[in-house]
Amino acid sequence: MMTVHEVSKLAGVSIRTLQYYDKIGLLHPTGYTDAGYRLYDDADLERLQHILLFRELEFPLKDIKAVINSPDFDRGRALEQQIELLKLKKEHIENLINFALGIKMFGVKNMDFKAFDRSKLDEYSRQAKELYGNTPEYKEMQEKTRNRSEEEDRLMADRFMLLFKEAGEIKDMDPASPEAQDLVKRIQEYITENMYTCSNKILRGLGKMYSGGGDFTRNIDEYGGEGTAEFVDKAIQIYCDKAE
Repeated sequence: MMTVHEVSKLAGVSIRTLQYYDKIGLLHPTGYTDAGYRLYDDADLERLQHILLFRELEFPLKDIKAVINSPDFDRGRALEQQIELLKLKKEHIENLINFALGIKMFGVKNMDFKAFDRSKLDEYSRQAKELYGNTPEYKEMQEKTRNRSEEEDRLMADRFMLLFKEAGEIKDMDPASPEAQDLVKRIQEYITENMYTCSNKILRGLGKMYSGGGDFTRNIDEYGGEGTAEFVDKAIQIYCDKAE
């Protein structure tokens, strides 16, 4: 576990930025010290790495949140993008260094500005954005959230988490019970109404993500009590199996 000061120093991100990420629901800390300082575990640091990756790709924070929370988010693919982006940046910087050394050694002989060409880097960034931005669900979410304020986003998220609080109240029941299945139906409807059309396929993936550890499991269990995320996942899988 690392304190917010240690994470700030490690990642080169200001404490104020980390506090803001927490406020908007982009990166919640695992816990807090007795003095109230944020604490981050390895899963939090991995999420921060992906956030910083997409910042390098010039994604707005609102889009980063949508991408990382998407059931289609592929961490391995994101890492491949990071490597490719760094290679392109390295190439771009080396071109600039060679250009500057040439001027220092020989003076300005001609007006050659090729070293400043960012077209490859910009094109890669564009393709990376399209990779996530072309899914119907992502576009639908962008459209539905376009005019929402941060306060409206927060209220929407709070209302959504109340469903998991309900799940916590029945988590000792059979996940196939009518109460559990009705709750799954309401979760699916809430996502469809406020974010994107939540098909049974997507819902099944969300269930696995809810119980898969990290921020999702932690936040859900925080609302409903330990075991709530796993209970919701089981109820979702049963719900989707019945629909097939």
